[in-house]
Amino acid sequence: MRRVIAVGGNALLRRGEPLSAENQRRTMAAAAPGLGRACDGHDIALVHGNGPQIGLLALEAEAYEAAPGWPLDVLGAESQGMVGYVIAQALRNALPAREVAVVLTQTRVDSADSAFLRPTKPIGPVYASDVAKALGAARGWTFAPDGSGLRRVVASPTPLEIAEAATIARLVGAGVITVCAGGGGVPVADAPDGSRHGVEAVIDKDLAAALLAARLDADELLILTDVDAVYLDWGRPHARAVRDARAEDLLGRDFAEGSMAPKVRAACGFALQTGRPALIGTLDDIDGLLAGASGTRIRP
Repeated sequence: MRRVIAVGGNALLRRGEPLSAENQRRTMAAAAPGLGRACDGHDIALVHGNGPQIGLLALEAEAYEAAPGWPLDVLGAESQGMVGYVIAQALRNALPAREVAVVLTQTRVDSADSAFLRPTKPIGPVYASDVAKALGAARGWTFAPDGSGLRRVVASPTPLEIAEAATIARLVGAGVITVCAGGGGVPVADAPDGSRHGVEAVIDKDLAAALLAARLDADELLILTDVDAVYLDWGRPHARAVRDARAEDLLGRDFAEGSMAPKVRAACGFALQTGRPALIGTLDDIDGLLAGASGTRIRP
């Protein structure tokens, strides 16, 4: 089977935990055996999120006042190496007989995408409202609610093309577990002369994973996060988990932007485009997700 697996940045760094390398290593080491079982015997491309990590890198860059802050595309490339290294090392330890490679990946977007006018992608830590207000005033950042606090949000344009898709396909076809399109890929756009340049944005990794899965002719798309399933009426007393659903039945539903909404859109888009299933569930219970005992299965 050929699988594309998308692992959320929040699944690698738990909410409320310090954004430390040690915490990320510990979480990935704990998840690696289950993730390894999902990879064992299959052709795998693994996409990871970078929301907490790129937010931390942005804060570090802003703190050094002797140089201008690094743009988000460069920070996205940096986060691909940082997170990809941790994932690759953990997978090599879990599956010593398999080759694992990390591919620095660019993803093409439209520089005229309306998403640049409406930031929705959360990055970095959750702040108390007074701290977020001060940061917004000082740095011009936009914030949106996240749980009991506020989190910085940035533009998240629609991914149109995975630039290194052909290279990734060759690696996956050769049996290499390929960690790629980290953070959705480094966002780039085409100039009128045909050259490409980075843009100030962060691409949703689930939408990029769905695009890549269709390009690779994957049999299955797995979206792993820190929520155990897709819920209808999330946050309300009558919230209920969706275990099995047709894509068309979920597309008209209201889900939170910046969290579950892009996951549902990505899963539904893949299912409708390819006629193959997409699964959404937790990294901690990937075995249950694959067995149909947990998570949400979205079918065409």
